[in-house]
Amino acid sequence: MHLARRAWCRTYQTVFRIALPILPYTEPRILEHAEDVPAVLQKRSIQKVLIVTDPGIARLGLTAPLETALACRGIGVTVYAETRANPTVSNVEEAASLYRERACQAIIGFGGGSAMDCAKGVGARIAQPNKPINKMRGLLRIHRRLPLLIAVPTTAGTGSEVTLAAVITDDETHYKYPINDFVLIPRFAVHDPEFTRGLPASITGRTGMDALTHAVEAFIGRSTTPYTRKMARQAVQLIHDNLLEAYEHGDNMRARRNMLSAAYKAGVAFTRSYVGYVHAIAHSLGGRYGIPHGLANAIILPHMLRAYGDAAAPKLADLARMAGIAPATAQDSLAAEAFIDWVDRMNEALGIPKYVSGIRRSDIPQMAAHADAEANPLYPVPLLMDRLELEHMYEVVAGGMFEGEN
Repeated sequence: MHLARRAWCRTYQTVFRIALPILPYTEPRILEHAEDVPAVLQKRSIQKVLIVTDPGIARLGLTAPLETALACRGIGVTVYAETRANPTVSNVEEAASLYRERACQAIIGFGGGSAMDCAKGVGARIAQPNKPINKMRGLLRIHRRLPLLIAVPTTAGTGSEVTLAAVITDDETHYKYPINDFVLIPRFAVHDPEFTRGLPASITGRTGMDALTHAVEAFIGRSTTPYTRKMARQAVQLIHDNLLEAYEHGDNMRARRNMLSAAYKAGVAFTRSYVGYVHAIAHSLGGRYGIPHGLANAIILPHMLRAYGDAAAPKLADLARMAGIAPATAQDSLAAEAFIDWVDRMNEALGIPKYVSGIRRSDIPQMAAHADAEANPLYPVPLLMDRLELEHMYEVVAGGMFEGEN
């Protein structure tokens, strides 16, 4: 990266780091069960709600207990169940139209990160009815308070129930971009591990590594605070101690609850201290090829940590020693290497491939441009990379194997 742009990025990040203590971050009030939601709505005289979820959740009938509890209290329920794995502008617009048609007064995002992101997008469109969602891309573009937003996570990965971000994909260009605003932080979140009990092992593994990516990227960045470092450390420890157990024994509710806590703590960390190039690359891959976000993050994470090299080694070493991955006396370089090796072993144990398949070489320049635009200057990464350097990272995560080439 050229010196002038490097200076601009670091100056921009420094300003945000200085402003962190005074920015209006909030955290949702945690509810233990979905049956607690009707009382929250009644207290606010809300009579009609929109539940935003996805086809898989709908097929499993997971929203049924909540719908029944709401109906018993006389609260009308409308369900939008068409959210895609990478929610699109069309998803947001369809659900927002349904919200208006049914005269809803609150939104419940029910599912994984995609459903919650779509619900946030709906809230943004209701708050700003004359502003297209693509005009809200970036930082602090919504400005108005959303309708009451409640998050019910069914995976332990995204931490979207505590973040100020929603990631939306343009249907036509396949450009996947984040919307960041404090008003997107849900006011309530339901943490009931029973909703995660039936998750397939593969999704448990991918979403768990998504949470690890959030914690690690937040921790190794240059905009941390004592609070975000504490949350990130706790998240890494919980994932280290519980993810394989939740993956191998899905009925272990202690491990499931601990993973919900880990995802939440990682969400707290990254919504304040931001993420890094893992996310920027993953978003572009998800937008272009529909690769699930958690899977992309999991594959990219060890490759990017190695690319950061010495710039990230001391903080990775800290995490490795804290979690018992490396001895307390290990040198930074060896402890950092042990941490990255542990990430590799976790991916292998969870059935996550080492490389991303299906990347077309011709798509890399545009994806790298999108990743560059998303990450620079906002993400306070340990080591700055420009578009050309990011292009190389796509080759790394593809393992040098491209679609249509021998």
